[in-house]
Amino acid sequence: MSAIRLLVLGAVRQHGRAHGYQVRNDLEYWGAHEWSNAKPGSIYHALKQMAKQGVLLAHEVAPSTAGGPPRTEYEITERGTDEYLTLLRESLTAYDQRPDILSAALGFMVDLPREEVVALLKERVRRIEEWRGSVTDYYTPEGGPGQLGHIGEIMNYWVFSADTGAEWTRSLIARVEGGAYTFAGEGEPFVGVLAEGQENPYATEERSPEEHG
Repeated sequence: MSAIRLLVLGAVRQHGRAHGYQVRNDLEYWGAHEWSNAKPGSIYHALKQMAKQGVLLAHEVAPSTAGGPPRTEYEITERGTDEYLTLLRESLTAYDQRPDILSAALGFMVDLPREEVVALLKERVRRIEEWRGSVTDYYTPEGGPGQLGHIGEIMNYWVFSADTGAEWTRSLIARVEGGAYTFAGEGEPFVGVLAEGQENPYATEERSPEEHG
Protein backbone atom coordinates (compact mmCIF):
# COMPACT_ATOMS: atom_id res chain seq x y z
CA MET A 1 0.00 0.00 0.00
CA SER A 2 1.16 3.54 -0.70
CA ALA A 3 0.59 6.32 1.81
CA ILE A 4 0.20 8.85 -1.02
CA ARG A 5 -2.96 7.14 -2.26
CA LEU A 6 -4.67 7.27 1.12
CA LEU A 7 -3.47 10.84 1.74
CA VAL A 8 -4.67 12.21 -1.59
CA LEU A 9 -8.05 10.46 -1.49
CA GLY A 10 -8.65 11.65 2.06
CA ALA A 11 -7.58 15.21 1.33
CA VAL A 12 -9.86 15.51 -1.71
CA ARG A 13 -12.75 13.98 0.25
CA GLN A 14 -12.31 16.52 3.06
CA HIS A 15 -12.87 19.40 0.64
CA GLY A 16 -15.57 17.78 -1.45
CA ARG A 17 -13.82 19.21 -4.49
CA ALA A 18 -10.22 20.41 -4.54
CA HIS A 19 -7.48 21.40 -6.95
CA GLY A 20 -3.96 20.06 -6.75
CA TYR A 21 -2.47 22.98 -4.88
CA GLN A 22 -5.12 22.71 -2.15
CA VAL A 23 -4.30 19.02 -1.68
CA ARG A 24 -0.59 19.76 -1.59
CA ASN A 25 -1.09 22.63 0.85
CA ASP A 26 -3.15 20.47 3.22
CA LEU A 27 -0.60 17.68 3.23
CA GLU A 28 2.31 20.06 3.79
CA TYR A 29 0.35 21.59 6.68
CA TRP A 30 0.31 18.09 8.19
CA GLY A 31 4.05 17.76 7.54
CA ALA A 32 3.36 14.82 5.23
CA HIS A 33 6.21 15.85 2.93
CA GLU A 34 8.56 15.09 5.85
CA TRP A 35 7.21 11.67 6.91
CA SER A 36 5.84 10.28 3.62
CA ASN A 37 6.39 10.37 -0.15
CA ALA A 38 3.83 13.17 -0.52
CA LYS A 39 6.08 15.48 -2.52
CA PRO A 40 4.57 17.96 -5.03
CA GLY A 41 5.31 15.85 -8.10
CA SER A 42 3.96 12.70 -6.43
CA ILE A 43 0.74 14.46 -5.42
CA TYR A 44 -0.04 15.76 -8.92
CA HIS A 45 0.87 12.42 -10.48
CA ALA A 46 -1.40 10.59 -8.03
CA LEU A 47 -4.31 12.93 -8.78
CA LYS A 48 -4.00 12.37 -12.53
CA GLN A 49 -3.59 8.61 -12.20
CA MET A 50 -6.54 8.22 -9.86
CA ALA A 51 -8.71 10.28 -12.20
CA LYS A 52 -7.80 7.84 -15.00
CA GLN A 53 -8.66 4.93 -12.69
CA GLY A 54 -12.09 6.32 -11.89
CA VAL A 55 -11.59 6.90 -8.16
CA LEU A 56 -11.44 10.66 -8.71
CA LEU A 57 -13.43 12.80 -11.12
CA ALA A 58 -11.52 15.63 -12.81
CA HIS A 59 -13.24 18.95 -13.58
CA GLU A 60 -11.58 21.63 -15.70
CA VAL A 61 -12.41 25.09 -14.42
CA ALA A 62 -11.82 28.52 -15.91
CA PRO A 63 -8.20 29.66 -16.36
CA SER A 64 -6.77 32.09 -13.89
CA THR A 65 -7.08 35.84 -14.41
CA ALA A 66 -3.30 35.86 -14.88
CA GLY A 67 -3.79 33.92 -18.08
CA GLY A 68 -2.59 30.54 -16.88
CA PRO A 69 -3.91 27.18 -18.11
CA PRO A 70 -7.30 25.89 -16.94
CA ARG A 71 -7.11 24.58 -13.40
CA THR A 72 -8.27 21.04 -12.69
CA GLU A 73 -10.38 20.33 -9.64
CA TYR A 74 -10.90 16.80 -8.35
CA GLU A 75 -13.85 15.15 -6.69
CA ILE A 76 -13.92 11.67 -5.13
CA THR A 77 -16.25 9.16 -6.78
CA GLU A 78 -18.34 6.47 -5.09
CA ARG A 79 -15.73 3.93 -6.10
CA GLY A 80 -13.03 6.20 -4.69
CA THR A 81 -14.87 6.55 -1.40
CA ASP A 82 -15.13 2.76 -1.10
CA GLU A 83 -11.40 2.38 -1.76
CA TYR A 84 -10.55 5.21 0.64
CA LEU A 85 -12.48 3.64 3.52
CA THR A 86 -10.97 0.22 2.77
CA LEU A 87 -7.44 1.67 2.81
CA LEU A 88 -8.18 3.55 6.02
CA ARG A 89 -9.46 0.44 7.81
CA GLU A 90 -6.53 -1.67 6.61
CA SER A 91 -4.02 0.97 7.68
CA LEU A 92 -5.39 1.20 11.22
CA THR A 93 -5.40 -2.58 11.61
CA ALA A 94 -2.21 -3.83 10.00
CA TYR A 95 0.76 -3.94 12.37
CA ASP A 96 3.37 -4.34 9.62
CA GLN A 97 2.67 -1.20 7.61
CA ARG A 98 5.31 1.50 7.25
CA PRO A 99 5.02 4.43 9.71
CA ASP A 100 3.89 6.80 6.96
CA ILE A 101 0.83 4.66 6.23
CA LEU A 102 -0.21 4.54 9.89
CA SER A 103 0.41 8.30 10.14
CA ALA A 104 -1.87 8.91 7.15
CA ALA A 105 -4.58 6.72 8.71
CA LEU A 106 -4.38 8.59 12.01
CA GLY A 107 -5.05 11.83 10.15
CA PHE A 108 -8.31 10.45 8.77
CA MET A 109 -9.47 8.07 11.52
CA VAL A 110 -12.25 10.47 12.54
CA ASP A 111 -13.97 9.68 9.22
CA LEU A 112 -15.02 6.39 10.85
CA PRO A 113 -17.34 5.82 13.83
CA ARG A 114 -15.65 5.81 17.24
CA GLU A 115 -16.63 2.21 18.03
CA GLU A 116 -15.20 0.97 14.75
CA VAL A 117 -11.89 2.76 15.30
CA VAL A 118 -11.59 1.18 18.75
CA ALA A 119 -12.28 -2.26 17.26
CA LEU A 120 -9.71 -1.74 14.48
CA LEU A 121 -7.05 -0.60 16.93
CA LYS A 122 -7.73 -3.57 19.22
CA GLU A 123 -7.28 -5.84 16.22
CA ARG A 124 -3.97 -4.07 15.57
CA VAL A 125 -2.81 -4.89 19.10
CA ARG A 126 -3.90 -8.51 18.70
CA ARG A 127 -1.89 -8.85 15.49
CA ILE A 128 1.18 -7.24 17.06
CA GLU A 129 1.03 -9.67 19.99
CA GLU A 130 0.52 -12.63 17.65
CA TRP A 131 3.55 -11.64 15.58
CA ARG A 132 5.66 -11.09 18.71
CA GLY A 133 4.73 -14.57 19.92
CA SER A 134 5.91 -16.12 16.66
CA VAL A 135 9.30 -14.38 16.99
CA THR A 136 9.83 -15.24 20.64
CA ASP A 137 9.27 -18.92 19.90
CA TYR A 138 12.95 -18.98 18.91
CA TYR A 139 14.29 -15.70 20.31
CA THR A 140 14.12 -14.98 24.03
CA PRO A 141 14.27 -11.21 24.67
CA GLU A 142 15.32 -11.77 28.28
CA GLY A 143 18.46 -13.51 27.06
CA GLY A 144 19.55 -10.39 25.18
CA PRO A 145 20.56 -10.06 21.55
CA GLY A 146 24.02 -11.52 22.19
CA GLN A 147 22.59 -15.04 22.25
CA LEU A 148 22.36 -14.85 18.46
CA GLY A 149 25.50 -12.81 17.94
CA HIS A 150 25.13 -9.37 16.39
CA ILE A 151 22.29 -10.78 14.23
CA GLY A 152 20.25 -10.86 17.42
CA GLU A 153 20.03 -7.09 17.24
CA ILE A 154 17.59 -7.51 14.35
CA MET A 155 15.20 -9.56 16.48
CA ASN A 156 15.84 -7.28 19.44
CA TYR A 157 14.81 -4.26 17.39
CA TRP A 158 11.62 -5.85 16.09
CA VAL A 159 10.51 -7.17 19.47
CA PHE A 160 11.15 -3.74 21.01
CA SER A 161 9.21 -2.11 18.16
CA ALA A 162 6.31 -4.53 18.70
CA ASP A 163 6.22 -3.80 22.43
CA THR A 164 6.30 -0.03 22.02
CA GLY A 165 3.80 -0.20 19.13
CA ALA A 166 1.34 -2.19 21.22
CA GLU A 167 1.80 0.14 24.20
CA TRP A 168 1.19 3.24 22.07
CA THR A 169 -1.86 1.67 20.42
CA ARG A 170 -3.38 0.81 23.82
CA SER A 171 -2.89 4.41 24.93
CA LEU A 172 -4.68 5.65 21.80
CA ILE A 173 -7.54 3.21 22.42
CA ALA A 174 -7.88 4.56 25.94
CA ARG A 175 -8.06 8.15 24.69
CA VAL A 176 -10.65 7.30 22.04
CA GLU A 177 -12.75 5.26 24.48
CA GLY A 178 -12.46 8.14 26.94
CA GLY A 179 -14.20 10.51 24.52
CA ALA A 180 -11.27 12.22 22.78
CA TYR A 181 -11.88 13.77 19.36
CA THR A 182 -15.02 13.97 17.23
CA PHE A 183 -15.73 10.93 15.07
CA ALA A 184 -18.18 10.24 12.25
CA GLY A 185 -21.77 10.76 13.29
CA GLU A 186 -20.89 12.79 16.39
CA GLY A 187 -21.05 16.31 14.98
CA GLU A 188 -18.64 18.67 13.28
CA PRO A 189 -15.11 17.19 13.36
CA PHE A 190 -11.94 19.15 13.99
CA VAL A 191 -10.93 20.96 10.81
CA GLY A 192 -7.37 19.94 10.09
CA VAL A 193 -7.02 21.74 6.78
CA LEU A 194 -6.31 25.30 5.77
CA ALA A 195 -9.08 27.64 4.68
CA GLU A 196 -8.89 28.98 1.13
CA GLY A 197 -6.25 31.71 1.04
CA GLN A 198 -4.92 30.97 4.55
CA GLU A 199 -1.14 31.09 4.73
CA ASN A 200 0.58 27.77 5.34
CA PRO A 201 3.49 28.21 7.78
CA TYR A 202 4.88 24.79 6.78
CA ALA A 203 4.77 25.25 3.00
CA THR A 204 7.84 24.25 1.02
CA GLU A 205 9.35 26.33 -1.74
CA GLU A 206 9.50 23.41 -4.18
CA ARG A 207 7.19 23.81 -7.15
CA SER A 208 5.76 21.15 -9.39
CA PRO A 209 5.60 21.64 -13.20
CA GLU A 210 1.81 21.82 -12.84
CA GLU A 211 2.21 24.98 -10.77
CA HIS A 212 4.34 26.84 -13.30
CA GLY A 213 2.98 29.02 -16.05
